[in-house]
Amino acid sequence: MRILAKSDIGKVREMNQDSYYISDLENDELKLYILADGMGGYKGGEIASSLAVANVKNYITNHFKKTRKDRENILKLLKNAIEYANKVIYEKAQEDEELHDMGTTLDICLIYNNRIFIGHVGDSRVYRIRKNIMRKLTTDHSYVEKLVKEGTITKEEAYNHPKKNMLMKALGCNSFVEPDIICKGFLKDDILLMCSDGLTNMLRENEIYNLLLNNPDNPEEALINNANDLGGYDNITAIIIDNIEINEEETKES
Repeated sequence: MRILAKSDIGKVREMNQDSYYISDLENDELKLYILADGMGGYKGGEIASSLAVANVKNYITNHFKKTRKDRENILKLLKNAIEYANKVIYEKAQEDEELHDMGTTLDICLIYNNRIFIGHVGDSRVYRIRKNIMRKLTTDHSYVEKLVKEGTITKEEAYNHPKKNMLMKALGCNSFVEPDIICKGFLKDDILLMCSDGLTNMLRENEIYNLLLNNPDNPEEALINNANDLGGYDNITAIIIDNIEINEEETKES
């Protein structure tokens, strides 16, 4: 397995309010990957996303060993972790008037026994590439996604909709949140992409797919550089989890 990750402030924002965590493949028993895109005033988004990542990581790390390793219980662990992080962020926002409007998206990928266990809130995304087909595994909790589902607008119209950044659900905005929890297979040569909307608002899915496959050495750099070349209007974060076999000689050379 190969993990690549990068976060960039973009070309317009004054600070990077995206946060992420990736497990150390050599030293961590748990294969855990987390991405959060914060929002809510000066520093609010940065605090919300940092709290989300730290609390989810700690909750899952502390509870995974004593969790039964079946599909139902691992998904329940992710759900509990998200609800716990939501509570922490919501209570922090109530304590400080300057943080009242803070919130964050959240995506979790926990890889165990050839499966991906995904927890999702907001409009950051998880994609899987398998056999040259890229599929979005998460559903955006956004106003435009709701309009697309209702048939009010097309997917093409959603790209340029004036309310494309309006979220229907985010972490920390209410005392309770109902996350999406999903389990999918993760096979040899599958590629996962976790990304914030700073990437997907700049690049279409076919462009993301082509950049991933045509830049095998540094695909995360290619994604972020292209998003910045097109304007870089938001912070951009990409985590790539490539389920390839790496032998010892390749590891030593790299």
